[in-house]
Amino acid sequence: MRAINLDQLQTLVSIADLGTFAAASRALHLAAPTVSLHIAELESRMGVPLLERGPRKATPTAAGAALIDHARGLLKGADDAAESVRRIAQGRAGKVRLGTSTGVIVHLLPQVLAALAEQAPDIDVDLAILGSDETMARLHAGTLDIGVVALPQPASDEVQVSAWRSDPMMAFLPGAWAAPRSVTPDWLAGKPLIFNDATTRMYRLTMEWFATAGHSPRARIELNYTLAMKSLVAAGYGAAVLPMEEVGGPLSQLDAGMQLRPLKPALTRHLGIAHRPPARLDAAAQQVLQLLARFAQGAPRRMRGSAAPAARSPRRTAR
Repeated sequence: MRAINLDQLQTLVSIADLGTFAAASRALHLAAPTVSLHIAELESRMGVPLLERGPRKATPTAAGAALIDHARGLLKGADDAAESVRRIAQGRAGKVRLGTSTGVIVHLLPQVLAALAEQAPDIDVDLAILGSDETMARLHAGTLDIGVVALPQPASDEVQVSAWRSDPMMAFLPGAWAAPRSVTPDWLAGKPLIFNDATTRMYRLTMEWFATAGHSPRARIELNYTLAMKSLVAAGYGAAVLPMEEVGGPLSQLDAGMQLRPLKPALTRHLGIAHRPPARLDAAAQQVLQLLARFAQGAPRRMRGSAAPAARSPRRTAR
């Protein structure tokens, strides 16, 4: 048996609901012969009468009533499917794959995700904890849509990169240490150190800073989870050089066991937004890009409730 036609099922349901072929014709904006043809083809396909034609009203037969019960579910499913596609096409729903580091996820993305949840709650941002190099590789491979990465990064026809924010690098020190007001490579090189691992851009940035004074220190431990690094600092295990990513004041969320000092010479970590060309992104990903742009450093942000163009499970270690 050939597949059942949804238009024909809609015609059958309309006749049952409205009582006559003529009323269904008007409601569906179909010519009367088309309505009759729909029912004739359905009955031929099923091999059984579906309607009893009375002088004033058409009523479903037992077989027709059974088919109508199923038809209502099928038609609702078709309507739901069409609405789901419309929401995705309009950027009101969908999944966006975003890769970045733990520090960005913990300190910088929550505001972005909260704003997105308010504006487009059906957009799901699938977060992957990745280093900048792997984020760029996945963007080129097409397995990510957007990345927040350390700059500089080479742009290409496949991946576009734009500046997003700059954060000062700071010396995170155990609270019990006697520390100068500003930390130099000469002073810090002789202390126990906690680094990101040697494959990361953060490691390279830190080592370049030490190299300005002729130092190439070794870390006591290398790991790529920012909060774990800060916890070890607070426990007195060593010092770390990390970006000041906290929003709302440099000391507002730090553990009492830590102290911060600016670096001398100063060091800055620059972040950018990397993404595939907009023409290759769906509407949901473009919504997330627009929202990230609103939270760029120095960008004016719309207040809660204002109209604006409009991010959930980490996977790996940050780079």
